[in-house]
Amino acid sequence: MIEFDPGIRPDESLDTFYRGRILVLQRKNGFRFSLDAPLLADFITTREGEELLEVGTGCGIISLLLSLKPFKHILALEVQPALVELARRNILLNNLEGRVTVLQKDFRQYQPNRKFDVIFSNPPYIRRNSGFLSPSEEKNIAKHELLCSLEELLGFTRNWLKETGRAYFIFPGNRRAEFEEELETQGLKLRSSRSVYPRENEPANFFLAECGFSAPGYRDIPPLILYGPDGKYTREAEEIFAGRAGREG
Repeated sequence: MIEFDPGIRPDESLDTFYRGRILVLQRKNGFRFSLDAPLLADFITTREGEELLEVGTGCGIISLLLSLKPFKHILALEVQPALVELARRNILLNNLEGRVTVLQKDFRQYQPNRKFDVIFSNPPYIRRNSGFLSPSEEKNIAKHELLCSLEELLGFTRNWLKETGRAYFIFPGNRRAEFEEELETQGLKLRSSRSVYPRENEPANFFLAECGFSAPGYRDIPPLILYGPDGKYTREAEEIFAGRAGREG
């Protein structure tokens, strides 16, 4: 018996990604993910047999996109009940039962009692007590550090990442120094990173980070430029959004 109906509802849209290989239901007026989700999914490396944990899955988009890569299982945490239900329906819609499990949990109180090979998150970007709140609580929790601060996220990662594990994040370019300081505070190291620029000669709007307890050889990956002079996506950006071959490392 299917507990969650994956069918589309009047207040939802059905989007396709990776040239139709991934289907995603989203609410028309709720929190909708943006291009940072496929950027992080592309950056994450996975291996056969690995156990992954996502903090703040939302509608499940990053775990859905990762389903084309090798791994054993993803445990995806989400605190908002409505998004949990949506993510579970997306899992059913893409026939990923058994590979991806969505739990309604506040990660700050969650004790998984086992450690993971990979932890990843596209966390809220706006500092607590800054920015303007939306009338939508769903959007506020997703975008503002109301229930997920950088310190809390990296502390959780430190506690539940295997000693040889890897953690992946996307974060605003203007908060990079703060991110690296908190990594050091938590005893984590930056293993590789990549800046994401909207266009050449413009400030980075994001950076992608791979972290762990050791960094045998830090890699500064050449930056990703999203738009060319013609205003269209660059070739690499198009490849990412089309779901190029998964990275395994």
